[in-house]
Amino acid sequence: MAGTSGGSQSPLLEDTVVDHKGRPAKRPTSGGWRSAYFIIGAEVAERFAFLGVQANLINYLTDRLGQSVSAAAESVNTWFGTVSLMPLIGAFVADSYLGRYATIIIASLLSILGLGLLTTSVLLPAARPSDCQKSNKSISCSPPRLQIIFFFFSLYLVAVGVGGQKPCIQAFGADQFDGRNQGECIAKSSFFNWWCFGVFTGSIVAQSVTSYIQDNLNWGLGFGIPCIVMILGLLLYLLGTRTYRYNVQGHERSPFMRVSQVFISAAKNSLVTTPSLMSIEDIAGGSLHQHDSQQFKFLNKALIEGNGRQCSTIDDVEEAKAVLRLFPIGATCLAYAIVHAQSSTFFTKQGVTMDRSIGSGFDIPAASLQSFISIAVLLSIPIYDRILVPIARTLTRKPSGITMLQRIGTGMFLSIISMVVAALIEKKRLETAQEHGLVDMPNVTLPMKVWWLLPQYILSGVSNVFTMVGLHEFFYDQVPSEFRSVGIALCHCIFGFGSFLSSFLISAIEKATSRDGQDSWFDDNLNRAHLDYYYWVLAGLSAVGLSLYLYFAQSYVYNRRSIS
Repeated sequence: MAGTSGGSQSPLLEDTVVDHKGRPAKRPTSGGWRSAYFIIGAEVAERFAFLGVQANLINYLTDRLGQSVSAAAESVNTWFGTVSLMPLIGAFVADSYLGRYATIIIASLLSILGLGLLTTSVLLPAARPSDCQKSNKSISCSPPRLQIIFFFFSLYLVAVGVGGQKPCIQAFGADQFDGRNQGECIAKSSFFNWWCFGVFTGSIVAQSVTSYIQDNLNWGLGFGIPCIVMILGLLLYLLGTRTYRYNVQGHERSPFMRVSQVFISAAKNSLVTTPSLMSIEDIAGGSLHQHDSQQFKFLNKALIEGNGRQCSTIDDVEEAKAVLRLFPIGATCLAYAIVHAQSSTFFTKQGVTMDRSIGSGFDIPAASLQSFISIAVLLSIPIYDRILVPIARTLTRKPSGITMLQRIGTGMFLSIISMVVAALIEKKRLETAQEHGLVDMPNVTLPMKVWWLLPQYILSGVSNVFTMVGLHEFFYDQVPSEFRSVGIALCHCIFGFGSFLSSFLISAIEKATSRDGQDSWFDDNLNRAHLDYYYWVLAGLSAVGLSLYLYFAQSYVYNRRSIS
């Protein structure tokens, strides 16, 4: 088989893997770490650029655009939700039409254009409300409507670019290693570790450096630096063009088309009296996978058309079932995704009200506290991989120590704990404001150190190691091999829908709690708000979500028996 030997000139997957000139790729001259370094560098730049905008966005919306705290939180959640849903389109375009390499370039150019326009929008004189006077409650004026529209247009252009790149670049990096070669297979596993390290390192730098620049120097510079870094990332990616391995798509039907055809055919045949399952097997010319096919039997009707002719193959039906089987797991993780959205919104606004001084004359930006999530992830991954997994492996006799679903569930439980801790700390913050007579003085810093917020940030980071990483692994592993870009995109969609649900929840609670002149839970004066109540609601929703998750997880049929 081509590509299986370690010979220096043996082509890799002769029919499907080529070099930049379309020739069969050679192991010594393409792929491997020489290519991966370029791709990891480009992704670090993309993460820096994205988080350089997202981390402090809520403060820009409230301080510069004059939005209320609740409206700004809804705006951030809606934008992040769009970013997280865009990968589905990016994966479709890459897998069905352009390929990953070209899709990454186009998506990067869109991101650069969006970041450039975003920088322009904050530098325009009309977009700088320097004459706005702050009252005790909020900012009393905002830029002209046209400037606000221009800002959000630029922001959503960034969302399209970032979302289009997300599902492609990691998969393209993994494509540089031949999984059938023992040495490259080991290197491929190491690639994912260094990928994670690079992404979270870029996150820490972006959340710390750009937040400080935006708060203390200039918003134009704070948005302009991510644009420059994104340009450098694209140039680095292009420098590796001659070293990359490219997967050539075959002439068979797109996996999108195959799976879609199964659902369409099953729906058409839903009222048709079909032969027995054994007769369908005879028509298909194969045998159904006995265990898997006990679920979603209605899809078996896709094996025949109304006139008795075969429509989809058994493998097509099993692929569709594998995809459908993911949805209950993803749906029950939505509460976790809602909690995940809080770190860049209300956590940040809490920090603004607290004592952020270090030494004399230096205040850390409230948004930079998000870097502790990344730090917690970087510290937790080696502990999980080197200590917890070997211990669990000894107890369970499983190569992975615990299953993917057990890993996800553990993180969901930690997420509930993080909300309980956040509610208790917020109650302490409100009591501090009351004790010192600062309830009606929102612009006065509370005598409570911002480090009180660290536990909720750290718990969020540790829960990410279990649930977020687990979900990426689960959705990558449990879909058909040709559907893996889509699997990663579906995983991002969980967080996208979670952000939209967070926005909807904030809007509903805002309307319900601000009636008859009462202070809203999300009042612009956070000393009169009740974020603690909101966090308790999220803890309750997460507990319900975890219960439903455990119900579906225990009956889940793994696509690969060896890991079940």
